[in-house]
Formats: sequence, structure tokens, C-alpha cells
Amino acid sequence: MDAETLVRPVIEGAGLELVDVSFRGGSRRKVLRVVVDRDGGVDLDTIATIAEQVSRRLDLEGFAAGPYELEVSSPGIERPLRRPSEFRRHVGRRVKVKTAHAVDGRTSFAGELTAADEDGIMVDVGGERVRAGYDEIVSARTVADWDAELKGSTR
Repeated sequence: MDAETLVRPVIEGAGLELVDVSFRGGSRRKVLRVVVDRDGGVDLDTIATIAEQVSRRLDLEGFAAGPYELEVSSPGIERPLRRPSEFRRHVGRRVKVKTAHAVDGRTSFAGELTAADEDGIMVDVGGERVRAGYDEIVSARTVADWDAELKGSTR
């Protein structure tokens, strides 16, 4: 069984969203990275609890021959967007998008994500609307408004 199949029920059973799972490394160091999220974000206590639950499940199922490290984290403030549901959840936020081929004369653009449907997204780039299909998007991520983030800080 692959890692995603093993960890998904644990993550979803805890009321979290599984954002990404990757298992990488060579002969010396293997790392299983599990990225989780939920509306409002996840705190360190939640991450610690879910890491313990995921670890138990992986041990019970005999995941991976040999040692590996388990890393459980949130996607962070500037998070990658991959699935249509992730784009839909972030409509209204600022995003940066890179495409495989030029879209309206550019392969990289940033602006407000104004729409996300089954086929692609619409981004307002300085008053110009740019449409990109999911099949054209190489990478996309939210872009933090650091002034607003720092004003909201309790430090």
C-alpha cells in the first residue's frame, strides 16, 4: 500500500484535509512528508497529535523497509495550489501562477484569483483578466500580504 492510501483515513478521520504526501530520499535518509490543513489552519498541538496517529498507522501496516523520518506540517501562509478544490477555496486571495506555455503572452503572472471552475482559473492581473486551464499550470501558490500578516501578529 502506498503512503497516501495509509494516511488519508487517519487525516480525514481527524477532520483535516490531506494536502500532500511525498516519500523521498536515497539509501541514507528517507523522509515521508505529510502536509495537512483545515479551515482556519492547524496549530502545533494538532500537528503533534496527527503525527502520532499517522506514525502508529504506518507502524501497524509495516510501511517502508528500513528507517525513515516522518514530517507532518501545514502548508504555511504561502501555500502551493494543485487541485481545483484548493484553487476554489482561495478565490479572492493573491496568487502567483506559472504555466507551461504562454497565456496572454506570459508564462508567469500574479494577481487576485477571481474564479476557479472545473477547467481552470481566472486571475485579475492589474485589471486584466488572465484565464489558465489546470492542464497548463506548472505551479501556483498563494502570495501572502505580509503587511496584513504582520499587523495581525501577536508578537
